[in-house]
Amino acid sequence: MIIRLLNLKLYQQHAMNLMYQEVLLMIRKTLMRRISTMKKESFQKLVLTGVFAALSYVVFTFLQIKIPLPGGDATSIHLGNAVCVLGALLIGGFYGGLGGAIGMTIGDLLDPVYIVYAPKTFLLKLCIGLITGLVAHKIGRISIETDKKKVLKWTILASVAGLLFNVIFDPLIGYFYKLLILGKPAAELTLAWNVTATSINAVTSTIVSVLIYMALRPALKKAGLFFTLSKEKND
Repeated sequence: MIIRLLNLKLYQQHAMNLMYQEVLLMIRKTLMRRISTMKKESFQKLVLTGVFAALSYVVFTFLQIKIPLPGGDATSIHLGNAVCVLGALLIGGFYGGLGGAIGMTIGDLLDPVYIVYAPKTFLLKLCIGLITGLVAHKIGRISIETDKKKVLKWTILASVAGLLFNVIFDPLIGYFYKLLILGKPAAELTLAWNVTATSINAVTSTIVSVLIYMALRPALKKAGLFFTLSKEKND
C-alpha cells in the first residue's frame, strides 16, 4: 500500500513537471514569436523611414516654389510637411517624423540659402511627426479603429495638430533664430512672409496627407503591410 502511494506521488510529481515544462515551452515560443515580429516590424519601419526621408527630400527640393526675401533670405511653398505627416500616420510619430526631418534637413544642407536653418528644420519636422503620431495613435487609435468616419476625423485632427504646431513655432523659432543666432536685422521683415508661407503649406499638406492616407489604408491592410500602432482601449 505504501509503495503504491509512493508510486502515485512520484507519478503525480512527474506529470506536474511535464506540465510545467510544457507551459514554459509555450511561453518561450510565444515570446520568441513576439520578439521576431517586433524585430521584423522595427526593420520594416527603419526601411520605410529611409523611404520617407528620400521622398521628403525630393518633394521639398524639387517641387517647391521659392520666394526670395529681403537680406538674401527666402521662404517657400512646398509639400515636404505632407510627407512628414503621412509618415507619422503610417509608421508612427517617431519614425515618420524622423524620415521627414532627415529628408528636409538634407535639402537645407544642400541649399546655400537654407543651409543655416538645417538644425531648426530637423527639430521642427521631427516634432510635427511626434505630435501627429501622438494624436493619431495614442489618442485617436486610428490603426485599430474600424469606423471609417472616426478614422477620418482623427486623421484630420492629428494632421491639423502637427501642422498647427509648425504654423506657430516655425515662424516664431525662425524669427529668434535669425535675430539672436544669425544676427539678421531683416528678421522682422521676413516674419510675415514666413507666417503666410507656413500657413499655406499647412493647409495644402493637411489635405494631401489625409487624402493619401485614407486611400492607402485599405490597400495596405489588404496587402498585409499595415502597422498596428495603437493599443487596445482595455490595455
